[in-house]
Amino acid sequence: DDKSFNQSGYEGLQQAVKDLGIQEKHVQSKADTDYDPNLRSMVQQGCKVTVTVGFLLGDATKNIATANPNNHFAIIDYNDPTFPKNVKPIVYDTAQAAFMAGYLAAGTTKTGKVATFGGINIPTVTIFMDGFADGVKYYNDKKGKSVQVIGWDKAKQDGTFVGDFKQVDKGKVLTQGFLDQGADIVLPVAGPVGAGAGSAILEAKAKGKDAKLIWVDSDGYLTAPEYKSVILSSVQKTMATAVETVIKDDKDGKFDATPYIGTLDNGGVALAPFHDLDSAVPADLKSELDQLKKDIVSGTVKVESKSSPTK
Repeated sequence: DDKSFNQSGYEGLQQAVKDLGIQEKHVQSKADTDYDPNLRSMVQQGCKVTVTVGFLLGDATKNIATANPNNHFAIIDYNDPTFPKNVKPIVYDTAQAAFMAGYLAAGTTKTGKVATFGGINIPTVTIFMDGFADGVKYYNDKKGKSVQVIGWDKAKQDGTFVGDFKQVDKGKVLTQGFLDQGADIVLPVAGPVGAGAGSAILEAKAKGKDAKLIWVDSDGYLTAPEYKSVILSSVQKTMATAVETVIKDDKDGKFDATPYIGTLDNGGVALAPFHDLDSAVPADLKSELDQLKKDIVSGTVKVESKSSPTK
């Protein structure tokens, strides 16, 4: 339970158990060396479809799937063109929802500066940062503003990173640095390290600073309620929907290896509600966000990231 990424995938499995009347087994890896044996144990226990979570499990998933061609596998947030035909990637064009988050941040910042940082410089992280930066740029172009993004340069594909998804304290230090530079909205794309950002922003709020957080992967208001008073919104991957869809298709004999790509259109990605901070978002900005979603879905507004998934 990381209050973000893994939790969302597990919720999809639980929903499938409830809706489809299937049995489930799950196992949590404590170290990289657990991946292969854990997956092997799932196969040995008779699991017909095994869902793995995250790019770190890519090699193990490929190895075990290759060795067990009659079993089906799905992997969340990773695709590899060399996967065997019994692996279905579940991937997300999070740039679309992050673009909306960037527009939201630009439309609500009081200081004219917003910030983002990542866990590691990999496509599933930088796709959020690309979308966020482009959403801010779109707002600036449309409104004649000059809101600044600290922590990511899309053109150079370079920015601020923790170096892993574990160092919560470092996430806090980075966020404090952003706040000191004048940013008042921060998007941490670093899984559990987001807690460090939340902690820094709560402390800033206690000192009278008006700072806000945008969560990622799940609706942070629900999954990280200790920060709910400062969570403006979240860039969601609705993993539960995708996981349940894949398991249902498998049960119905319709499994295939074509990647499931979550988009704004199919509900695979979304901008979460504003919850307690709803009053911080003006009515006209809400209307603009509704229209922006329609424009992204229709293709009128193009959201482009070199990290966006393809079939």
